[in-house]
Amino acid sequence: MLLLTLRGTPTLYYGDEIGMHQVAIAPEDVRDPFEKNVPGIGVGRDGCRTPMQWDATAFAGFSTTTPWLPLPGDFLQENVVNLAADERSILHLYKALIALRRKLPALQSGDYLPIAAEGDLLLYRRQSEAAAVVIALNLGAEPVSIKSDAAGLNGEILLSTFLDRQGEKIQGALDLRGDEGVIIGASSVAQPV
Repeated sequence: MLLLTLRGTPTLYYGDEIGMHQVAIAPEDVRDPFEKNVPGIGVGRDGCRTPMQWDATAFAGFSTTTPWLPLPGDFLQENVVNLAADERSILHLYKALIALRRKLPALQSGDYLPIAAEGDLLLYRRQSEAAAVVIALNLGAEPVSIKSDAAGLNGEILLSTFLDRQGEKIQGALDLRGDEGVIIGASSVAQPV
């Protein structure tokens, strides 16, 4: 959520949208030239270059033959086909974030206005001439409550990282679960002070 709500051009590496992770590569499977020349110090990039996990078929639908790098053990569950079928998956979250960014000028080119917060909480406002959104990110594992008129927490939740709070009305207070982020359609555009 952070990447797609900040200013600038968001860049996704293939597999981010399905939560692909770094794969441990056995020494005999190393392909990266630098890791081959200086083995054992973990400078190779092979672990983030494993085949895209398209489906649960042999070789994850990436190839009909053994791919150049090994597949992770979770490709049978964590693949595009399975995640596309789960309406609360990370794949659907990425699609919703991209659609919201395209729809809201404030997320494309609006001003970035930080909002004071403490602990694991990150709050900021993205604002264009026509509209504004408030982004609230709980970067910690514990739930947090935010009660502040100054934060501009009045409006409606447009998107939650858990994909289950759209349309929820917010009036000056917000409860966030651990590791949850929300985008709130602000009820008014803040005027410069």
